[in-house]
Amino acid sequence: MQPGPDAIKRTAFFVSDRTGITCEMLGHSLLTQFEGVRFTELTKPFIDTIDKAKALVEEINRAAEADGTRSLVFCTLVNSEIEQALVGANALVVDCFHFFITILEQELGVRSARVVGRSHSADDLGEYHRRIEAVNFALSHDDGISTRDLGEADIVLVGVSRSGKTPTCLYMALQYGIRTANYPLVAEDFNRNALPPQLHQLRRKLYGLTIQPERLQLVRNERRPGSRYSTLTNCQFEVRAAEALLRQEGVPYLDTTSKSIEEIAATILHDTRLVRHVY
Repeated sequence: MQPGPDAIKRTAFFVSDRTGITCEMLGHSLLTQFEGVRFTELTKPFIDTIDKAKALVEEINRAAEADGTRSLVFCTLVNSEIEQALVGANALVVDCFHFFITILEQELGVRSARVVGRSHSADDLGEYHRRIEAVNFALSHDDGISTRDLGEADIVLVGVSRSGKTPTCLYMALQYGIRTANYPLVAEDFNRNALPPQLHQLRRKLYGLTIQPERLQLVRNERRPGSRYSTLTNCQFEVRAAEALLRQEGVPYLDTTSKSIEEIAATILHDTRLVRHVY
């Protein structure tokens, strides 16, 4: 639910000495729990010198002055001197790194490496290449473009056009290193009441995506406004026919209407028991 026009306004900074991905994901997840606040979220990566930190403090203070209340700062900084420079800002500073590192050091009895950029580096070349190869596979097997080596896919998503197949494939490839392909269900398949011939030998790898017709119409109308492709009547027909075909063929499927790409991908992994290949 989106905050109303009278909601409290706060500025949140996600600060890191590297990419800021970890800090951004954790901070954003925490902020989504507060529906009555309208957050302006700003990611500040590569804050790796005292001078950069001091300049950021000035920006944080300006935001606090504009909001009429102190800012929120989520940070993952290895260098304690840089982190200390932020403490003087007009902000609540939440250290997302040292809290967990400290209790883990106590539990494991081992001091951490405290090296910048460990979680999102390309030092593990095997994992890095696995991720890139999975992305390339998803791109070359998008929307039925090619059936070459389709059998090498870990999973093949099927469904009507614009039901979320392509972004889900790319997300699973990039985040999990899973070789994902997708294939559209079209009028010919509905008329024959059968899966495309190219998929007959891949039944165990198939997973369907569906979507409510009203939502599908909105999505399609953005791409091809005023066309038969985007009419509600056609969307209703295609969704009904696709779901009936998937049930007939015993292919599990998921309604993507109100789900994020992250949630769709996580659900697919859970349902199919696929194991992620990269972290």
